[in-house]
This record gives sequence, structure tokens and C-alpha cells, in this order.
Amino acid sequence: MNAGEFVKRLWVLMLTVMVDMIGFLIVLPLLPFYAEKLGASATKIGALVSIFALAQMATAPLWGRLSDRFGRRPMIISGLLISAVSYVVFESAGTVWLLFVSRMVQGCGAGTVGVVQAYVSDSVTKVDRAKALGWLSAATSAGVMIGPAIGSLAAAWGGLGPGYVAAGLCILNMIFASIWLPESNGKRQDGSRAQAPRGATATAMLEVVRRPTGALGSLVLIYSTGMMAFMAMNAVLALFLARRYDVDETTIGWFYVYVGAASLIMRSFLLGPAIKRFGEVGCLRLGALAMAIGLAFVPLARNLPELALAVLLMPVGTALLFPATTSLVSHRAPQDQTGLFLGVQQSFGGVSRMIGPLWAGAAFQHLGVAVPFFIAAALMLCVRAFSSVVKAEDLSEPLPPVTEPIAPTDPT
Repeated sequence: MNAGEFVKRLWVLMLTVMVDMIGFLIVLPLLPFYAEKLGASATKIGALVSIFALAQMATAPLWGRLSDRFGRRPMIISGLLISAVSYVVFESAGTVWLLFVSRMVQGCGAGTVGVVQAYVSDSVTKVDRAKALGWLSAATSAGVMIGPAIGSLAAAWGGLGPGYVAAGLCILNMIFASIWLPESNGKRQDGSRAQAPRGATATAMLEVVRRPTGALGSLVLIYSTGMMAFMAMNAVLALFLARRYDVDETTIGWFYVYVGAASLIMRSFLLGPAIKRFGEVGCLRLGALAMAIGLAFVPLARNLPELALAVLLMPVGTALLFPATTSLVSHRAPQDQTGLFLGVQQSFGGVSRMIGPLWAGAAFQHLGVAVPFFIAAALMLCVRAFSSVVKAEDLSEPLPPVTEPIAPTDPT
């Protein structure tokens, strides 16, 4: 593929994920306020965030394997359709349990994150992969910046509900992707696509458990622990801002606009030079440290300007940590199993997305509004210490293909 064709594909994919993230962030900041009005406690709100992660965790490896077999494009479009359905359920929910249903359906659609990352890996060389993933995450950051503002404005003005707006964006996004997004996972000469052997998903997941300090296991654990801390913060951030600064559903979106703008700048303009200067492993370590400091100082802020400075470290940290880690995982994946391995990473990340909001909501309710942030900061300090097992000089050799199935009957 020539450079011009890759740039065209990347821009189409970036627009697709940006619009998808706009829809996601129209709804997410409003979720705690909707749930509280329906009688949900902070613990239940944490569980609402976790059920999304549970569904994403359960479906991510399957999405990855399906994309290896049938192509990335149809899986991305299918995920958008499922997300549209979830937003309609969200808007029509009159009980907390219907909110749980909407979050579970939405999590199933979001299981395609690994597929999107695999699309990039199909289309770019290893040396430029982290930068390309950074550009992709910059597009999601633009969605993070725009979506909450639309959600808060829709909540303030009334009329058409935020969930219906998000669903409409998903449908338009499906049409756009169907027309403009080409397939990236090419076929062999016989017309088939390469795919992992039967039982490969279980084998890859057990490899992480058996060798947590190994080439793949260490990176997956770093990614998932960082995701746990990040999602723990997200689960209680709106409640924290409401308690400390009287923020409500009509103003919460502007905090996300600020974070999204900082993340967009970081990933669009600073990530590439940072990777060139420090390497992917160095960026991983710097990102973990930045997140630890930011999380610790959020509850210590005495006013909004100090809070803004503390929160600024979060998009800096995530922009360095997550694209670098994902790129390193893709380096080790056999070429015909990239979707599988990135799906496994997302599955472990899904466990963290499920557990983090659960303990964060409980800690917020029973131990104090600052406690979840301090626990998350401690986790990121552990990630920074553990990252010493990842050696830059060991990252040139990919993992061998997974060939030994764990269970002959494993359907994935």
C-alpha cells in the first residue's frame, strides 16, 4: 500500500471513530445524573459503568477473531449498529435496570475497539504504528471534546433527547463507513483470510496468566491496570465534581471538553515527537507516572484552577501510556492474528473496566469522595514500578503464532 492510500484510510477511520466517540460521550457524562434521578446509589452507578466493561470484555476476543476471518470493515459497521440500539434504550429507560440493559448492549458494540486497532496494524509499518495509533486516539479525543458539550446542551435545552442524538450519529456513521471505509485485512491468493487456529483465544489468554512478566503478559497487565485506574476515576468524577463544585448534567460536559481538547493536542502534536525522543517503552513509563501524579492531586485541589492543572496530567498520561502499550502488543502478534491478540488485550482491559468502577463507587460512598483517586494513584505507581520488566531491546522479536489449542471445543 502506498503512503497516499494509507493516509486516506487513516483519515476515514479517524472520522469514523471520532463520530462514534461523540455519540458515546454524549451519553456517558449524563449517566450518573440520570441514574441518581432514578434512585441509584454511587455503588450502583459504579456497577452501571462496570456492566459495559463486562460486555466489552466478553465480546472483544470474538470480534477480533471474526475480523481476522471475515474482515475488519464489517465488524466495525456491526459495532456501530449495536451502539445505536443501545442509545435508544438509554433514552427510553424509565428504570435503573433498563439503564443496565442499555449499558450492556453498548458494551457489546464497543468490543470492536481491538478491531479498529487491528485495522491500523494492517495498514502501517511497525516503526510508525504507535504514531498512527496516537493519531487514531487523537480522533477519539476530538469526540471526547465535542460529545459531552452536545450532551449537556441537549440536556439543558430539552426537546430531542441526548440518547436519540447519539443513535442518529451512529446510523449516519454506519452509512459513511459503508461507503468510504475500505477493507484492510487482505485475502490470500486462494480467496481466504488467514485466521488463528481453534482454541487460540484461550491459549493467548492463559499465556498472559502463566507468564505475567513475559513479552505479552507484562504489556497486557500494564494496559489493564492503567485502564482500571482510569475507569475508576471516570466512574466517580461526575459525582466528585457535583459534591465539590456543584456541577450538574447541564455543565458536566464542559469539563470533558477541556480534557478532550488537552488530549487532542497531546496525541496530535506531541505524541510523535515523544515516541521519537523516548521510545515506546519510555513513553509508557512517563505516562504511568503522569497519571499517578494527576490522580493524587485531583482531590487535593483547593479551587478550579488547581483542579484544571491536576486534571491536565490525565490526558497527558493516557496519551503516552495506552497508544505505546497497544503498539508494543501489536509488534508481538503474528501478522494473521493481530485482531486476536488486540482482542485479548481488550478483554483483559475489560476486566479492569469492570472492577475499577465497582470499587471506586463503593469507596466513594463508604470511605470518602477522595479515596478512589488516591487508590487509583497508588495503582499507577505500581504500574510505573512494574514497567521495569519491559525492556526496549527485547521488543524486536514477535511472539510465535499460537498453535496449541487449550480445548478442542473452544468456540472462539
